[in-house]
Amino acid sequence: MTQISIPDDAPPVLAASGAWPILQARAQLDYHNTLPGSEERLIERITAAEVVLNIRSSCKFTAAVFAACPKLRLVSVWGTGTDHVDLPAAARHGVMITNTPGVSAISIAEHALALLLAVARRLPQMDAATRGGQWPRGQSVELYGKTCGIIGLGAIGRQFARLAGGIGMRVIAWTMHPKPMPGVTLVELEELYRTSDAVSLHLRLSPETVDFIGAPQFALMKKNAILINTARGAIVNEAAMIEALSSGAIAGAGLDVFTTEPLPPNHPITHLPNVAITPHNAGITPEALEAGLRMSVENIWDFLAGRPSHVVLA
Repeated sequence: MTQISIPDDAPPVLAASGAWPILQARAQLDYHNTLPGSEERLIERITAAEVVLNIRSSCKFTAAVFAACPKLRLVSVWGTGTDHVDLPAAARHGVMITNTPGVSAISIAEHALALLLAVARRLPQMDAATRGGQWPRGQSVELYGKTCGIIGLGAIGRQFARLAGGIGMRVIAWTMHPKPMPGVTLVELEELYRTSDAVSLHLRLSPETVDFIGAPQFALMKKNAILINTARGAIVNEAAMIEALSSGAIAGAGLDVFTTEPLPPNHPITHLPNVAITPHNAGITPEALEAGLRMSVENIWDFLAGRPSHVVLA
């Protein structure tokens, strides 16, 4: 039986899923429900394995990790993002990387819409004020007829475009790989920043997208603009975003991702009244969780059968 290491199921999701008994029946498992905590400990946990099923992006698969694990042939990543994997180093060491694209698209898009509505309607502030005995009035924004600018029209961006159009917003978009979509007008980035009442990010994190939005981009945006980020924290320059939110350069933000995660205690973002925040859980619904875990396991069987699927290229 193939030896599979699961070095990082913490907090545990795999062991309680429908994919677990299938995995147990077909492979020899080395399972850990704690995070390795260090590169050395990760190497220790996976050094004997041919296949790794990676659950958490906090586990970093560096060049040193691949060099220290000569038996390793596959890392099956649960999730879409692979910014925690040194893809060129994996390729040099003959290790294939697979992921689970699209399985969380609907859940993340719904979460992005929820964040947008929460900020526009000031739901966190209204909730707190009402619980405190106040009865605030007339502080919400109607989104119908407003312009929603989407950056990135992959699986998640397209689902979000559908939802934004569904509540009556005019949808415009910019994407690295243009592909027409009914109801969506493709525009240049500068026009998107200047004309959007909401800007929602749906890009992958890569060297090209780090600090993709910074001070120059915030300067182009409307003062009533709302930024939504359910992609990766590092795509937005955090200091520039905090300044834009604090100074009123933009109206608010809905954030599920941050440069440092978990968000450190007393972080400046936690003190901003015009921000709705969630703990990087946009794609963690029971439906998306089960579909993604099953796909990550199926990716292993496909690889072992000589017909790899969902391969991530360096």
